[in-house]
Amino acid sequence: MEFLELFLTFFKIGAFTFGGGYAMLPFIQSEVAAHTAWGISGEELINFIAISESTPGPFAINMATYIGSTVGGSYGLWGNFLGALCATLGVVLPSFIVIIIVARLYDKFRKSTVIQGCMAGLKPAVVGLIGAALLSIATTVLFPAGLSLDAVLNLKFALSLLLFGGMAVLAIKKVHPMIIIGISAALGIGMGYLCA
Repeated sequence: MEFLELFLTFFKIGAFTFGGGYAMLPFIQSEVAAHTAWGISGEELINFIAISESTPGPFAINMATYIGSTVGGSYGLWGNFLGALCATLGVVLPSFIVIIIVARLYDKFRKSTVIQGCMAGLKPAVVGLIGAALLSIATTVLFPAGLSLDAVLNLKFALSLLLFGGMAVLAIKKVHPMIIIGISAALGIGMGYLCA
């Protein structure tokens, strides 16, 4: 039953999200929080986000796979596999269905002002969803005990600002992504040891 719930939950996330993996993040966060029986904490979800970002493949599929594997883990190795499969199929299937429908109807609706208006209206909503995910993650990572003067004046916050500033400079200077990933990994490991 848990596997069907995984499939249906991620099918709903995949069906009602426009704008890719980052736009799905708020929905994934709220669904994981709503399913307390899955036993995934907010901190674990942040770790899943970091792993999903650093592994090859689409972000939303990686997230679904990790969450499904974790939830199915209580049933052993085959549970890991089945959970990952159910969640991954759930998040991918809606897009697959929509692409098939759009491909069949593309010529008919390509120049429709209604369709173009819908797409134009979705763009700000996607930006808002991505911004909400960013704020939610930043709040969880930087201010786990709430916003206070102590939270801003600690080493973790200062190092996070330094890391963010450095990454912004590297992105503006058009540094190769592998260098940015390597520097981020080294700084992240260093921060983990300093702030532990």
